[in-house]
Amino acid sequence: MKNENVKIAPSILSADFLNLEKEIIEIQNSGADILHLDVMDGHFVPNLTFGLPIIEKIKKTAKIPVDVHLMVTNPELYLEKLGKLGIDYVSIQQETVFHLHRQIRILKDYNVKAGVALNPATAVSTIFPILEELDFVLIMSVNPGFGGQNFLPLVYDKITKLKETAARKNPQLEIEVDGGVNNLNAPELIAKGVNILVAGSYIFNKKNYSQQVNSLRNRNVR
Repeated sequence: MKNENVKIAPSILSADFLNLEKEIIEIQNSGADILHLDVMDGHFVPNLTFGLPIIEKIKKTAKIPVDVHLMVTNPELYLEKLGKLGIDYVSIQQETVFHLHRQIRILKDYNVKAGVALNPATAVSTIFPILEELDFVLIMSVNPGFGGQNFLPLVYDKITKLKETAARKNPQLEIEVDGGVNNLNAPELIAKGVNILVAGSYIFNKKNYSQQVNSLRNRNVR
């Protein structure tokens, strides 16, 4: 059964970077809802991806919303620029900022959907004071930095606590999960209230992107 409330967000971290435009077009044609971009600076995480010039090109190519996850130690340097590019979703790592509320307000000023990302070991309760200000929360189900890692079941409890609190403080909050997402854990994630599933290698390591996308969205596909 197809779940219309679930959005699939392929992560181009696992795409073929030598043919990125072709990959984006194929992902859009697969029925994906959002294009997920992991921005890494080699400091907050032990990997380096791409910066604003490539993000700008991707935004001009993409016909679906673009979701930028800032895995960087200085997200404040990106926020206004991403807003001016018309990026749709931006998440900031909770562990990287001292004045999170201020950064969220910058994104809001540009009508960007503002989110906070939490590493597996970061307590979800740390964002409860500003939960009403957020459009979404990104729960990392692996330690960020590299694709192809195994899903960490410990995040199920975090998702449950977040969903329960959001029901009282921010019922419209979207919950996003990234890391080791596949057709085996997707049904449980959806059942717990996750409505944005990020998947990289699970989608891009197969030839039929549409089949992989549908297997995440459809409860009865294994």
